[in-house]
Amino acid sequence: MKRTGPLFTLLAGLLLALFMLSLNATTGTKQASQYDADSPADKVSPSPAPTATTTSPTPTPSASPTRAPAPNADYAGRTDDDSSAVSVSLRDGRAIAYFCDGRDKESWLKGDVEADGSMKLTGKGKSELNGTLKGKSIRGTVDIEGGHYAFTADKAVKPSGLYRATATVRDAKIDGGWIVLSTGDQVGILNRDGKPSPAPRIDPETGAVTIDGQRLTARPVTP
Repeated sequence: MKRTGPLFTLLAGLLLALFMLSLNATTGTKQASQYDADSPADKVSPSPAPTATTTSPTPTPSASPTRAPAPNADYAGRTDDDSSAVSVSLRDGRAIAYFCDGRDKESWLKGDVEADGSMKLTGKGKSELNGTLKGKSIRGTVDIEGGHYAFTADKAVKPSGLYRATATVRDAKIDGGWIVLSTGDQVGILNRDGKPSPAPRIDPETGAVTIDGQRLTARPVTP
């Protein structure tokens, strides 16, 4: 009988050694592939560095000085040479004025009033009034038909102020303007079909006036 035991044991040991070498080689290859530098799983994108944010302080708007608008009121007075009268009516930043000498020279003027009380009013024939409201008075000048007049108009208390009446009397177009002063004096011009003459007196309480036998009502003038 042949002795095969030791040979069989040797062959088995050799096969086991070959199997272990093959197993180690396979495991090493798998581990190398897991840590391959070209593997996408190993590539980690660096986080971007935080950007410093600078907050600029919001500029505070500078406060502009404000002035109160001119009050709604009426003003009346005489020119410095006492030859004529001027009345100015202010409403919501607008002004209307009347200049007359009580005989044949007159002008209606209008325009805006600035926040500081200054005004430049214009009328027909290049007439112009420049004035400034200070306190309870308007001080200024009127240029009309080549004449230059300085005036002071104080705040009027009704019934003083500015009045006007328009109508047709005996087929004539009537247009009258009156300045009633705080003293009770009246200065006005009545136009009949455009021809000026001194205006008759009105009742300052009611505005009633009689022209050529016809009773009319003169009404306060506002812008």
